[in-house]
Amino acid sequence: MRELRYIKSLAARWFEEGTRISRFNIITAAMLGAPAHFCFYFLFKYYFHLPYESFSLRMIATFFSLSVLAGLWISDRYRDVFKVYWHLVIIFTLPFIFTVNLLKTGFHELWLYWEIFMIFVLISYVPHWFLFLIDLCLGVAGAIVFFLLTSTVTDLTPGFNIPLYSIVVFFTICAGYVFSYSNKKGQIAQERNRALHALAGSIAHEMRNPLGQVQMNLDYIEDSLPGYHPGKASPPLSDRTLESIYRRVAQGKLALNRGMQVITMILDEVKGRPISQDRFICTSAAAVTQKALDEYGFDSDRDRHKVVVDVRQDFMVRIDETKYVFVLFNLLMNALYFLKSCDDARIDIVIEPGNGRNTVRVRDNGPGIPSENLARVFDPYFTSGKNGGTGLGLSYCRRVMEGFGGTISCSSDYGVFTEFVLAFPVVTEAEQGSFREQLVSEYAALFARKRVLVTGEQGDERGTFVHALELLGAEPSVAHDAARALQMLNEASFDLVVMSISMPRMDGYEAVERIRKGDGGEEHLLVPVIVWSGDPLYRLRGKVENAGMQGVISGPWSMENLIKQLGECLQTIRMDKGVSLRGRRVLVTDDSSFNRIVVRSVLERFGIIVDEAADGTAAFEKIGVGRYDLVLMDLMMPGCDGICATRKIRNSTDDEIATLPVIGLSGESDEGIIEEALQAGMNDYLVKPVDTAVLTQKIGQWLKPYQSESRGKELSGTAVVN
Repeated sequence: MRELRYIKSLAARWFEEGTRISRFNIITAAMLGAPAHFCFYFLFKYYFHLPYESFSLRMIATFFSLSVLAGLWISDRYRDVFKVYWHLVIIFTLPFIFTVNLLKTGFHELWLYWEIFMIFVLISYVPHWFLFLIDLCLGVAGAIVFFLLTSTVTDLTPGFNIPLYSIVVFFTICAGYVFSYSNKKGQIAQERNRALHALAGSIAHEMRNPLGQVQMNLDYIEDSLPGYHPGKASPPLSDRTLESIYRRVAQGKLALNRGMQVITMILDEVKGRPISQDRFICTSAAAVTQKALDEYGFDSDRDRHKVVVDVRQDFMVRIDETKYVFVLFNLLMNALYFLKSCDDARIDIVIEPGNGRNTVRVRDNGPGIPSENLARVFDPYFTSGKNGGTGLGLSYCRRVMEGFGGTISCSSDYGVFTEFVLAFPVVTEAEQGSFREQLVSEYAALFARKRVLVTGEQGDERGTFVHALELLGAEPSVAHDAARALQMLNEASFDLVVMSISMPRMDGYEAVERIRKGDGGEEHLLVPVIVWSGDPLYRLRGKVENAGMQGVISGPWSMENLIKQLGECLQTIRMDKGVSLRGRRVLVTDDSSFNRIVVRSVLERFGIIVDEAADGTAAFEKIGVGRYDLVLMDLMMPGCDGICATRKIRNSTDDEIATLPVIGLSGESDEGIIEEALQAGMNDYLVKPVDTAVLTQKIGQWLKPYQSESRGKELSGTAVVN
């Protein structure tokens, strides 16, 4: 069976490689083949007076040649059928017709020349040698059968030197494939050049919007800051201004994140990468849709109010949340673009289950899509009516939905509406339970017998947190408000506090501030605090980090999502408690001085001692002289790049150097390059820009556990605090 599958796979690959149906090939086959067969009948019969010419065969060949023009408009559904038909036309109009005339004329010298010409043309249309031989043999065999069935005298006596002619035919085939290979290389180079131009244009166009939002928010922050007067105290910022600055920083980070998603989307689409299921979660369709709307960068409140969500009945979906959010972003962006000139513009998002498929429908009352374009909206690089559009967005949306096991379809009444339907497979109770068990199994060791104080008003949210912690093996206690939480912290010992940000009389920010001052007891000065809020995560993250909180959780409040977020938060917290970064020495290697400064500023906030190198050679020299706990290595550097430097480190005769942890940092997300970096000996790889929490977590994960405090003092010359 394995051998049979291999043969089928090989045959399919050869068929694809030997079937190059381009627009140029179709037009030349029709415009050259049809007139040639029609005119040759009269030329050979009445001018050269050859002994055989068949009007019927010539007319059939003429019709077949013209019929391939249908391939210019044929739908994708019949594309595979057309490929088979294409080969049948080639076989009939080239080897069959030419060989019939060769046999019928008793190997006339003229037809011997034409047979060689036919071989050369056949090679140009069938670039794979095996498929070429099949087409040639089928055509010649068919001609022999036709000759035997239609001739009264079948005795053929060739009057030419067969071995000599065979040599000419053999070298004709060889020369043909040499020229075919050369042309193919040229076509590939041209296609690659066109693809690079399209890719550059796509990235430039799609990045303008998020970069414009980043610039707008930075301008606002700059205008909000007080004037700088050296030596003089600056006036304090009002609470309203500070809140606005936090919001603008969050929006800027969100726009930057969307820009990175756009780059990933374009590269994934161009390279045809499959949708990985590693990050799939089971979550509420209504909640994740609302989250997408909360995070979408609407140009104005007017645009936001155009969107109406109608949850007729919620359902669970199994998706990669980031990719689903991007699909909705793309649909919203397209709809809002075409609704700019509509006074009564409206976008309805309807969530409802169906028979066998659950759906999220996105419908707008915009200008609609012309019927002739409707079937092509999901084709790569197809765009209609949108200035500067690249046509990659909807194509990627289709790949994402297919990766989810679902579909995306479009219907439109021109001038009335456009509707996109996202159809998802039903997530059964068994699948949901299996996913929950998987999450509990993954994070249970982190929470086992941990004493957790859950603080917040009585309600579904607090109860859900308590239930999630119990599933994870923790021992939760409940405080109904912040004052009671401070009292309980003074009365008993807790490993973790999970707290609502919004509470009466004393909110989460004030409560954590008092805990850090010692109002919860000296034992809990550094107790980890995770807060929860119904507000979008991007608005909260900056404020809670500055307030001394270790994690933040936002809705949706499904059990699966809650367990996942609690586990991810505690993983980071445990790294912070279990591995001291203070006093550790890290070598940052990057040819960009700006990048080195940014990474240095991040690491020094954690007490890390940072040294720098501008290329791989300088890094290896510094490692040989001094000692480091870890190396952050950029990949793309002049001279000795990151991969070259890592290989030198791994090949060192000094065991301390050869086992030094190396983390790659690069803006390149190509899987082949990442694989090459890991094979060269890098321990891990992060794509820029890297989130601060992720970077420090990775550093803590790979720091050598045996490197002692005393050795750190010896190397740094400073006291090391663990």
